[in-house]
Amino acid sequence: MRPDSPTMAAPAESLRRRKTGYSDPEPESPPAPGRGPAGSPAHLHTGTFWLTRIVLLKALAFVYFVAFLVAFHQNKQLIGDRGLLPCRVFLKNFQQYFQDRTSWEVFSYMPTILWLMDWSDMNSNLDLLALLGLGISSFVLITGCANMLLMAALWGLYMSLVNVGHVWYSFASAISLPSMHGGQ
Repeated sequence: MRPDSPTMAAPAESLRRRKTGYSDPEPESPPAPGRGPAGSPAHLHTGTFWLTRIVLLKALAFVYFVAFLVAFHQNKQLIGDRGLLPCRVFLKNFQQYFQDRTSWEVFSYMPTILWLMDWSDMNSNLDLLALLGLGISSFVLITGCANMLLMAALWGLYMSLVNVGHVWYSFASAISLPSMHGGQ
C-alpha cells in the first residue's frame, strides 16, 4: 500500500482470501504491480470464470447485433407503414380483438414497447428500437462487459420487434402454419 493512499478499514493480512484449491505460500517480496503472486497476470487465476463470461457475452451481443442490423434494414419493407404486413394495422386489430380487456391483459398477450409509443410514424419507432438495440449490443460486443439491465434491455427490444413482426420475425409460427389453416 502506498503511504499517500487512504487507510483501509481492516489490515490486508486479516482479509479473507478466496479458496482456489491450493494453498499459496506467502511471497517473500510483494508481486509486481498488476501481477499475482505466481508472476501471472492478476486476473488469470484458476477457479474464476472471467474468460467464459466475456466470451459468452460477446457471442450473445454478436447475435443481437446481427438481429438488430437485419431488423433495421428490413423493418420498413416488412412491417413498416407501407410494408407487406404493417404492424400498425396488426396492433389496431389486436387492440380491437381485446377491447373489453384491460391494457395489462393486452400487453401480457403481446408484450411490445410499441404499445407505449406514438403510432403516427411507425417507421421511426421501428428504426428507433433497432438502433437502440444496435447501440447496446455494439457496446457489449466492444467492451465485453454488461449487467443484467443491459441484457434485459436487449431482450425487451428484441421481443418488441419479434412480437409485432408476426410471420417475418417469428420462426415458430412457420412450423405451426399448416395446422392454423385447416391442415393444408
